[in-house]
Amino acid sequence: ASSPYGGNGGVGPGDVGNYLVTAHRLSAGGVLRDLPDLGKGAPVYVVEDGTRYTYEITATRQTSFRSERSLAEQRAEVPGRPGAEPTRAMITISTCATPEDDAAGNFWRDGLGNPEHRIDKVGVLVAESPAP
Repeated sequence: ASSPYGGNGGVGPGDVGNYLVTAHRLSAGGVLRDLPDLGKGAPVYVVEDGTRYTYEITATRQTSFRSERSLAEQRAEVPGRPGAEPTRAMITISTCATPEDDAAGNFWRDGLGNPEHRIDKVGVLVAESPAP
C-alpha cells in the first residue's frame, strides 16, 4: 500500500483533509481484494504510532486514470470536490477495477500496467483510540 502524505503533500491518518491510500487488489498479496464489497457504514481501521483511527465508509466513487478531472476529484482535500476547504478527517481507499474493466471489454492500460478505472471508497473519521 502507499499513501502520498508528509513533506510532499497530503494528510496522514486522523488529520483534517483527505488521507489517500492506494494498494493492489489482485497482485502483491491482494491487500484490497475485498474493497469493492465494503458498503456504507463499514468500518475501516488504520493504526499509526500507537493510535487506532476508525473511519466509516460513506460513499463509493470511480476514478479514471484517463481523466485529469477524475484524478483531481480523487485527490482533492474533500474527495469529489476540488477546491473545497476540508473541515473533517476523511479517507479515500483506492484499488484497481481490473476485473470490471476487463469484463466490460476495456483492456486499456497505462505505462505501468494499471487499468483505466479505480474503485474508491470514501470515509470519515468517527473515532480515535489507543491501538490494541
